[in-house]
Amino acid sequence: MDSVLTQLAGFGAAFANLASDPATYVYLVASVFLGIVFGALPGLTATLAVTILTGFFGNKIPLEQSLIALIGAYVGAIYGGSYPSILLNIPGTAASAATAMDGHPLARQGKGGEALGLTTTASFIGTIFGTIFLLLFVWLLLAISRNITSPEKCLLALFGVLLSGTLMSEDLALKGWISGLIGLSMAMVGLDPILSETRFTFGWSYLMSGFQVVPVLMGAFAIPQIVDGMRATLLAPEPPPVGRITPSLREIGRRLPTIGRSGVIGTGIGALPGVGEDVAGWVSYGVGKAASREGHLFGKGSRDGLISAEAANNAAIGGALIPLLVLGIPGSPPAAALLGALKINNVIPGPTIDPGLILHIVAILVMASLTMMLMGLLTARVFILVLRIPRTVFLPIVLVLTTIGSFSVGGGINDLYLMLGVGAVATLMGIMHYPIAPLVIGVILGGLFDETFRRTLLVSDGDLSVFVTRPGACILLVLNVALILSQVGIVKRGFGRLMGRSA
Repeated sequence: MDSVLTQLAGFGAAFANLASDPATYVYLVASVFLGIVFGALPGLTATLAVTILTGFFGNKIPLEQSLIALIGAYVGAIYGGSYPSILLNIPGTAASAATAMDGHPLARQGKGGEALGLTTTASFIGTIFGTIFLLLFVWLLLAISRNITSPEKCLLALFGVLLSGTLMSEDLALKGWISGLIGLSMAMVGLDPILSETRFTFGWSYLMSGFQVVPVLMGAFAIPQIVDGMRATLLAPEPPPVGRITPSLREIGRRLPTIGRSGVIGTGIGALPGVGEDVAGWVSYGVGKAASREGHLFGKGSRDGLISAEAANNAAIGGALIPLLVLGIPGSPPAAALLGALKINNVIPGPTIDPGLILHIVAILVMASLTMMLMGLLTARVFILVLRIPRTVFLPIVLVLTTIGSFSVGGGINDLYLMLGVGAVATLMGIMHYPIAPLVIGVILGGLFDETFRRTLLVSDGDLSVFVTRPGACILLVLNVALILSQVGIVKRGFGRLMGRSA
């Protein structure tokens, strides 16, 4: 009980500190607005919004203020995707795909404003749910993670890459693993973390420090989206009239059980490394359809269906930050970009992370969700106008922003070459249906895997049995092996036959 009160007192102090700084509101309003715009414009994503701001603010301003901008854009973009989903039946982001199932039928019935009001409120409550779980559980997991040493850390990093590759692959998990292993290989370039010897630099001094995170983020996430966006439809469809947007308190009260259930599901799904808000939305939507009394109306304009999807994908934000802060493994692609910002500020998530920073992040999430709700309810019609902007107008601006962001890191023209090179590879991988996020996660976690694996071998004098004799390492090794075997055809077929017999 005392520890809970201590955490609440620490959160209150962090919140008061943020609220007393006028710069907080400037960063919040600007970043949430930018995030909603990125979410509302089909083809742009939360990952892209966070990535661009990482390039601009990553290490140019104090980390505490940088996090305000990054988290504000993250929260705004996940919510902003609901606008085109509801009004145009075009998901603004992958996270809002399930929102379109019932949001657009409501808009066709002339209830687009009501749908936007419900979405805004559900998004706010869902984000608060995820934040509460983050505040409650991150400390318990941090206490557990203090017993994690080099053998466990390297296996955790490998598990994060393999799991994200498995869950993010459209068809074969092998494609996700290949993408992740490419990222791990890129992380080996530069100075050896143990012996400080150069590796794979080919005499190029720029590679002495390895591949810079920001150009890799820009190239992997921004360039393919810009290319795909420019190839898509050029004309922006006309959004229909929406009517009254402010939701009914009575309606919200009736839907609170649905919002609560969706918040729990979204947080749990978001906490799975590499899964993301889109999966949370679909899982919650499926559970909501099975649990709701109006399940037969799902897909036809059900308010429960709309809330199930939207509350979950916003709750997943807090969930995605749990493995990020505790283990250094991002729970979603936008969280991977956020991890990149922490890395360039020399902040190492895990047992040694500053508790004050965690409370600061929790306070930012609460303030960002409040800002998102107020902007959504009071200025929704402004964001609806954004839907009329053709992609051919906005995407070149995004390209300029990504170029400036990469160039400003400090590597000069070489960072632009890196961004374009990674962008070309990522675009080609996207055409062949290889997921991009595992590559980025591999680049970010590769340094941790490399250093801890080699340190383990040095301490054990090359004895690999340390990965079996330590209980934690043994469990993680079994998880890695089980994850790989679960995607082998003969194992999958055998498991399917076994489940069929038991049924």
